[in-house]
Amino acid sequence: MSRRGTAEKRTAKSDPIFRNRLVNMVVNRIMKDGKKSLAYKILYRAVKKIQQKTETNPLLVLRQAIRRVTPNIGVKTRRNKKGSTRKVPIEIGSKQGRALAIRWLLEASQKRPGRNMAFKLSSELVDAAKGSGGAIRKKEATHRMAEANRALAHFR
Repeated sequence: MSRRGTAEKRTAKSDPIFRNRLVNMVVNRIMKDGKKSLAYKILYRAVKKIQQKTETNPLLVLRQAIRRVTPNIGVKTRRNKKGSTRKVPIEIGSKQGRALAIRWLLEASQKRPGRNMAFKLSSELVDAAKGSGGAIRKKEATHRMAEANRALAHFR
């Protein structure tokens, strides 16, 4: 237990254009080597492409994509007394689920073939909002694994 006391919870800042915390969370996950302005450029270009493709509010598409990809159950590796490891299903909270969804969306968009990251990210977000794409497949695979190992839930 900490002698200093608990750290106070900090709220995520909102981005300068949309004034949205979720956009800032995505930007912070896109960012590499501290290059935040480049991450903002990538996301804003992706948002512009989403606007052109769907003719709807791109923030709604972003929210819908993250909501569709967010898992509510996952698996955690546990080792038993004999030394063998088992994947035990656990419930995932809303914050951790959102973080996983953002990570999966960005990983799936990086694996896509395409011209640049903004194009790939916009395509992945539109697909995820519709219910297809690599991030949705990742969520379904996680849910399938948790369902297959449901008998091990008492090891939690």
